[in-house]
Amino acid sequence: MTRHPVRRTVLALALATAASGAFAQKPAPAGKGPAAPWPTKTVRIMVGFPGGSTPDLVARTIAEPLSKALGQPVIVENRPGAGGNIAADVVAKSSDNHTIGVMINGNMTIAKLLNPATPFDPLKDLAPISLIGTAPLLLTAPANAPGNTAQEFFLAARNAGDKWSYGTPGVGTVGHIGMELLKTKTNIDPVHVPYPGNPQVIAAMIGGQIHLSLLPPGLAAAQIRAGKLKAIGVTSTGRSSLVPEYPSLDEGGVTRGFQLEIWTAAAAPQSMPKPIVAKLSALISEIARTPEVRQKLFQQGWQVAGTSSEGLANRIKADTALLGGVIAMRNIKAQ
Repeated sequence: MTRHPVRRTVLALALATAASGAFAQKPAPAGKGPAAPWPTKTVRIMVGFPGGSTPDLVARTIAEPLSKALGQPVIVENRPGAGGNIAADVVAKSSDNHTIGVMINGNMTIAKLLNPATPFDPLKDLAPISLIGTAPLLLTAPANAPGNTAQEFFLAARNAGDKWSYGTPGVGTVGHIGMELLKTKTNIDPVHVPYPGNPQVIAAMIGGQIHLSLLPPGLAAAQIRAGKLKAIGVTSTGRSSLVPEYPSLDEGGVTRGFQLEIWTAAAAPQSMPKPIVAKLSALISEIARTPEVRQKLFQQGWQVAGTSSEGLANRIKADTALLGGVIAMRNIKAQ
């Protein structure tokens, strides 16, 4: 008589265990991930600036190792214009699950704040993948610019007022907003002249069409060392490991506590399934931190970050607040 309760207890436990296992092995709800292996075709990396620009160089640096990791071709497609927002809009509206972008700060933070007519909202329409690299900017001038020190140069800039001009790769880029912030801190007033990309800014400065620009150090340093441009100072509170030979604007006695960085990051359309975004985030962050790619990115002027998607999301939040504040303060609007 005592065996029957024991049998029933054992049987009940067995059924409970089986039911628990069956529940744990249920497939994920529909829409939570890709139904088939990914990728199944060529992956496109959209870049909103011309060939030779810093985002373009970054995209091409990660494209080959990413192709090897994915087992599919990875191509870089340039769609320059609107400060990188044309390509960003292509990414935001893509629905093929095989299109991502390599973008700069402005595309992923203040695009909509700068221009309400921007056809995408970076905070709603883009999914962060990974913050790839960061860098301060280098204030640069033509080789024959006046002054032997940063203070002498800024004195000449103040005296020139709006007769001087500065170049950027577009309205709303960090080079643009950063210069407007610098203007408020140093009482200079050069006029903004936008170009399709930084290579065109450099050519215009060498040609004497513009008087100064905040440039990525990886692009500016080679021209400075060749004697075609002059370094005024770096937008960090101390010297940067990227260009340690050049003093910061703080060190030059021009500013105090002035800190401004550009960054480049990978993003996907918000519609891309989360498992794919997670896979890309893991791969791209790992690729960026490999010794070979890290060295290439450093040579291009980037301090490698290689963050998770969450790390990039946090940076987007912080920079949206900083750059958005400058937009409001200076009443900057897209042209």
